[in-house]
Amino acid sequence: MSKVAVVYYSGTGNTEKMAQAVAAGAEGAGAEVTTLTCDAFAGTDVTNYDAVAFGCPAMGAEVLEETTFEPMFTEAEGLLSGKKVAIFGSYGWGDGQWMRDWQDRCIADGITLVDDGLIANNEPDDEALAACEALGAKLA
Repeated sequence: MSKVAVVYYSGTGNTEKMAQAVAAGAEGAGAEVTTLTCDAFAGTDVTNYDAVAFGCPAMGAEVLEETTFEPMFTEAEGLLSGKKVAIFGSYGWGDGQWMRDWQDRCIADGITLVDDGLIANNEPDDEALAACEALGAKLA
């Protein structure tokens, strides 16, 4: 049984809903899942898991949340080689550039993503939540 962590930051609850759907998909595929907010997860904790999904909404000028999420992800980055990784998040403006930048950053770091970064505009609809569940299943 693979061990999966779903780690997220959510200001409005939209990315949290996505995280719950990713976790449900991984559990449905047989994984042992731990869901945590980014302030309850140290970047070095990734060594305890076979796969990790990171969720963060677009902030400011389409960047990752800078106070708690960015430092945690930066700490984890160098430890993700050889692990299955997924990234997801919601946005309320722009066109998803923060996710393309984040995906490019992961690839440049040698991180193997199980799929392209998954985004939802504002509150995730049924289609977005189904995509989150499918992403979780890929992680498992």
